[in-house]
Amino acid sequence: MLKEMKNSKSLAKYLFSIPVIVASLGYFVDIYDLVLFGIVRVPSLKSLGLLDAQILDKGVLLLNMQMIGMLVGGIIWGILGDKKGRLQILFGSIFLYSLANFANGFVTTIDQYAICRLLAGIGLAGELGAGITLVAEILPKEIRGYGTMMVATIGVSGAVAAYAIAEDFMWRTSYFIGGGLGVLLLILRISVYESGMFEAMKKTSVARGNFLSLFMKKDLFKRYVKCILIGMPTWYVVGVLITFSPELGKALNLSEPIAAGKAIMFCYIGLIAGDFSSGMLSQLLKSRKKIVLIFLLLSCVVIAFYFTLLQGGSAALFYSVAAALGFSIGYWAVFVTIAAEQFGTNMRATVATTVPNFVRGATVPITLLFNFGKGYVGVIQSAIWVGVFVFAISLYAVIKLNETFDKSLDFVEES
Repeated sequence: MLKEMKNSKSLAKYLFSIPVIVASLGYFVDIYDLVLFGIVRVPSLKSLGLLDAQILDKGVLLLNMQMIGMLVGGIIWGILGDKKGRLQILFGSIFLYSLANFANGFVTTIDQYAICRLLAGIGLAGELGAGITLVAEILPKEIRGYGTMMVATIGVSGAVAAYAIAEDFMWRTSYFIGGGLGVLLLILRISVYESGMFEAMKKTSVARGNFLSLFMKKDLFKRYVKCILIGMPTWYVVGVLITFSPELGKALNLSEPIAAGKAIMFCYIGLIAGDFSSGMLSQLLKSRKKIVLIFLLLSCVVIAFYFTLLQGGSAALFYSVAAALGFSIGYWAVFVTIAAEQFGTNMRATVATTVPNFVRGATVPITLLFNFGKGYVGVIQSAIWVGVFVFAISLYAVIKLNETFDKSLDFVEES
């Protein structure tokens, strides 16, 4: 009994340490902004003078600008994270994000909106990867899954905050609040310390942050691509099935119009429960790979329900399915932890930062395929075929991926 109490106190000591808390709040701000655009997409575009017929196409454009920014930012911050340190990107990325969000509140044209979403995307790109890398390297390997679970669970709740704020404030004010949250986070980060593994590696001559080596060495490339592919279904669900739920709901002949903001909120409520469950299960089953596979298969079941049993249903049923979809893709923490565990200390920040942002960046071709297909086979069939493709390659990737649950992270990749 005494031993269990000591273990419990030790676990709490690690999980509520400043680095874990700051990484969690950083991801909270990250999710707040990502989700906020989806929630205010329709009212913000209408206030800029767009007609209803233009909102879907311009919404896709702005979402893609944000995701391109995250793709570019992921590469920049990831390389800097391995060359300069995990803390450097935690500070730099949130500073740029805060400035971009303040600017977002002043836009008057679509072009200005697009630039602000691009810059915000670049800024946000460093948050999750740096936070997960720092937590994974600081915590003992037996409990690092609990740490990354905490980061994801607290972080994803930023979506609920975004919905609540967007409900009570104008869309411009909601962006200002996001910028203010970033500034508060910058102040809190002053007390965070650097990863010991990184500090030790700095004293060696090992090459750090060589992004191009991920494409030049066959073994590294295969591991890297598989890490990206297993995360793609999350942004198919969020980027297509949830973000464009008003249009899909109409095509499904639902009895009431669907509010995108409400669909996003319910999806992320499901994600909170999913991230907590997947993280806990990965620790109990001592496997990352099995958990991702289970959640991917669960996603396939829920999506099949989405496209069949929702036909002619109610808005309440749709929101329930949105929550179930969120739960089924709630393996994000496990997915990013896998990416961090697959690679050595000299490449870890580069990989853990670029992989989730390449997945988010994959929203661009996914939504373009969806947008292209709807002109030929309709909104529903286009969404189905894109989903079949995304899930097929993701399931293949997770089956081929190596297990990393009990892997020591104190190693480097040969240059």
